[in-house]
Amino acid sequence: MKMAMRRVILFTRKIDAMTAFYRDVMGLKLVTDEKGWKELAAGGGVRIALHSGPPTPPVKGPKLGFMTKDVAKLRETLNARGGTFGKVRAGTYQLCDGKDPDGNVISLSNR
Repeated sequence: MKMAMRRVILFTRKIDAMTAFYRDVMGLKLVTDEKGWKELAAGGGVRIALHSGPPTPPVKGPKLGFMTKDVAKLRETLNARGGTFGKVRAGTYQLCDGKDPDGNVISLSNR
């Protein structure tokens, strides 16, 4: 099962200031501009996503996002290896969250 790290999500209450910093100071290109959600191209196919909403569940640091075509199959594979990924939530896209041993949130998504 293929997966690739494509996104680091930073939760912020200062989305405008954070967007300006990463775009204007760091020189990253803004590629997604939605209310409460901004993505900037960070090179190598990786994006920095800025999320203005409170994280659910609350997280202490960034959220690492891995993309895959089949979230349910990847979840099953990773849990069989000892991972702790929760239920797959479906809507516009599929999403499943888990945690690493230090408590950092890891997201599996097909978006």
